[in-house]
Amino acid sequence: MEPGLKTGTPGVPEHDDAKLLQSMGYKQELARRMSGFSNFAISFSIICILAGGITAFPQALSAAGGASIGLGWPVGALFAIVVAASMAQIASSYPTAGGLYHWSSILGNKGWGWATAWFNLLGLIFVVASVNFGVYDPFFKTLIAPLFGINPDGLGFWHQTAFIAAVTLSQAWLNHSGIKVTTRLTDLSGYLIFAIAVLLTISLLGFSKTPFDFSRLVQFTNFTGVDGGAWPKQGMIAAFLSGLLLTIYTITGFDASAHTSEETHDAARNVPKGMLRAVGWSALFGYIMVCTFLLAMPDIGDSVKAGGGFFGALLGTLPTWLRVPLGIGIFLSNYLCGLACLTSCSRMMYAFARDGGLPASNWLKKVNETHRTPGAAIWVSAVLSIAATLYGDAFAVLSTGCAVFLYVSYVMPIAAGLNAEGKTWLRKGPFNLGVWSKPIATLAILGGAVLVYVGIQPPNQKVLYISLALIVVMAVFWYGLGVRTRFAGPPEVKEEMKAAVEIGTSRPA
Repeated sequence: MEPGLKTGTPGVPEHDDAKLLQSMGYKQELARRMSGFSNFAISFSIICILAGGITAFPQALSAAGGASIGLGWPVGALFAIVVAASMAQIASSYPTAGGLYHWSSILGNKGWGWATAWFNLLGLIFVVASVNFGVYDPFFKTLIAPLFGINPDGLGFWHQTAFIAAVTLSQAWLNHSGIKVTTRLTDLSGYLIFAIAVLLTISLLGFSKTPFDFSRLVQFTNFTGVDGGAWPKQGMIAAFLSGLLLTIYTITGFDASAHTSEETHDAARNVPKGMLRAVGWSALFGYIMVCTFLLAMPDIGDSVKAGGGFFGALLGTLPTWLRVPLGIGIFLSNYLCGLACLTSCSRMMYAFARDGGLPASNWLKKVNETHRTPGAAIWVSAVLSIAATLYGDAFAVLSTGCAVFLYVSYVMPIAAGLNAEGKTWLRKGPFNLGVWSKPIATLAILGGAVLVYVGIQPPNQKVLYISLALIVVMAVFWYGLGVRTRFAGPPEVKEEMKAAVEIGTSRPA
């Protein structure tokens, strides 16, 4: 056992976590009630293979066909694991609610951190919006509405808007009511996702009348340009790269473990574990699930043309007594996924406001005295995510945009860490990649560059336009409106956490 650490469940006493937080310039304000499992569960709930693994599946299938599933998922998952490993190492050194923003500021500079915060915040708003959009369409319209005798064809834009608003605001209320409530629900979500994914997989395999053709998993078929597909006509290499967005969109949002650091016991250890376990288990169970979709569908070409309707057709092969509970379980899993997303987004907003990085920061950084939650940040995050859904092709833009913006914000502190390692970053936490630190960081950065390139290709030009607009606005505020002189950034960590407090969670690399 390392000196200075105390044993106990769920981790070290809160005052030791508070001392580590104090050494980074912050006092303990949020309620530290999350165990290691809860920290894992919140990221696992956001990743939610029953969300992205279903809603983004048609995009992958209509790219390079079966190979986008059988080969594309492992490639995308490997990239996510590489990124998560680099982030986990930094999170172990600096376990704060600001997460990526703080890391970029400390390892790079305050300007780099400020830019990271905006990419991360926009990505988190988009992920809340895209998940709750998916709660409505396809899950409510396809699975739940018919159970109540509602004709999905009769539901229009205002039904959609009212439903998404009600879902998001209810998640905000639960979040506002305390991290204990949210933790219990996201813990439940972790178990529910496992159970429903396993039951869905076994059911589709057991009731499928399609002879299993495993060659589908490695068969390249260029479906770009096909009616009903998601992509304009392009070459096979570009098609395969486009299909990777299925995995990248699904396995994202694991920075939630970092954003809830100040609410997690023994954060320097449990946050890295939570991040890596969430990515690893999601990659494994998600792969089995999406491969089952591919093997069970009667005809791949027809499924491409069906688009998002492919899943309803698959469920239609199951008996009613099984289809109904599965549909309800998937719907609840997606609702809880949105709850976890909103938790992560609001903590990021709170942390950025705490350092004066947002307009109305004095209001947004307020913590509710009763529940010890960042109330203002929660409700503002909810309203912004609702607003992000109010246009025609919202899901396509939101799903691709959140993947691009979040991974850009992931790679930025990794790049800063790569440059700072052995120079200003001399001490690391309990989770340490050792000699693999720089090679893994380099792979993460290169993979991030490929993702950005793929993510802005047609038909996702809007993601490019939003990215350029964000960069221009940031430049205007930073250089033209004097933010760089007014914004102090997070408190500096002097002499790599030697000053103020010396505890065992920091040690020489």
